[in-house]
This record gives sequence, C-alpha cells and structure tokens, in this order.
Amino acid sequence: MRPPVSDLPLVLENVSLSARDVAIVRNLTLAIGAGPPTVLVGPNGSGKSTLIRLAMGLIAPDSGRITWGGRADSDGRRRAMMFQRPVMLRRSAASNVAYALAAAGVRRESRIPRIAQLLAQVGLAHVTDRPARRLSGGEQQRLALARALARDPEVLFLDEPTASLDPAATKAVEDIIRAVARSGVKIMMATHDLGQARRLAGEIVFMLRGSAYECADAERFFTAPATREAAAFIRGDLVI
Repeated sequence: MRPPVSDLPLVLENVSLSARDVAIVRNLTLAIGAGPPTVLVGPNGSGKSTLIRLAMGLIAPDSGRITWGGRADSDGRRRAMMFQRPVMLRRSAASNVAYALAAAGVRRESRIPRIAQLLAQVGLAHVTDRPARRLSGGEQQRLALARALARDPEVLFLDEPTASLDPAATKAVEDIIRAVARSGVKIMMATHDLGQARRLAGEIVFMLRGSAYECADAERFFTAPATREAAAFIRGDLVI
C-alpha cells in the first residue's frame, strides 16, 4: 500500500503579509517537522496568531512560499485548528462533534462510536447530551479540541487555547494536548503564557515584529537564549 501523503515538513520561505499597509509578518522563513509540540511565544502583536493561520492555510501570504510536505497545493485534510474563542453550535456536545465528523467526510454509520471516543478522549463523556453553549469555558475548549480531532489530523494548530481559563481548566486542556502529542500528532501552538510554553514545548519559536527571531529546543531557549530580545522577554521585560 502507498503510504499516506504527509503535510510535514511545513516550510515557510520568505513569507510576508501586510494589512492596511502594516507589516504583520516580515520575510519569515521557518521549517516545522514531526516531533514534540512547537510553541510560538512573543509579545502581543508579534505575529503569532497570523503565523498559525498562514501555516494552517487559512490565509495566503502577500509574498513568499508555503509548502506542506513539499507541496504548495495541499488541500488541508490532514490539518486541523482550534481557535482562541471557538464558536459552539446551538446543539448538544455530541451533535457538535457529529457535525465536525460529517465535515471531515466520516461515514454516517461510523460517527456514533467515534463521537463517544472523542468525547471520552477530552473528558466530556458525561455531557454528551448537554447543550454546548451551556458548558463551562473549560468544557467548551475541550469540546473544541474534540471537534478538531474529529479530522484525525496529522498537524493540529492551537491559537491561545487556554487564554481565558482558570488554572484547573488550563491543566485539563494541557493534559489533552500532551496526550495528543504523544499519539504522534504534530502540534503547533501560540501562547502568551511562558509557564505553559515550558510545560508543553519541545521547540520554541520566539516571534518579534513579525519575524521568527529565534527558533530553538525549548530547554536551550529558556536556559541560554541566543538573542538579547529573547532573554529580555523571558525575564518579563517589555520587548517591542
């Protein structure tokens, strides 16, 4: 059998994007391969969320080139994304997942067992029939993760997945992220929380002024950053 087509490595070459004459991403070159989570950190406005959207293929750059597994025309079926504030459909938790499975092309007869599996995976087996919009913030984020995982992605993009959650809900989401990463799914995540980056990252990309200012193994980044700007950011200094 022919092996499945991979979207990795994800490669951005001299990618730039502007909005209303303001540069958001500037001549960014970056390669993302398989392995532990790649976590984007940097000050607000540094381009983290925009980079996630470019990598997912939701927006196209003004210039430069993006390839997935060496292809510039990947259809994105092996990629999924969870937004910082995902919209819950006016349906039950199970129906939200069913909708995602249908959108992913899963056959109707296979959806019911898969719904149960996905809800159990994110710790929501007990809220199957509850309206999604009545779930707590943390439960909604976990349901959004289940919907993203319904695509059975090779690469999962997360944009500030715990930004508005309390510590207990944050831990629950982080535990799922770790388990998903251990299963072999490549995770690329943006976060403003350096503690979270330390806990989850295998690789750090430090974003500043729309550029990938530094890319390094997480342990090396936090113990011996290569740039003054990264060192200042880790200390909590203002970096613009």
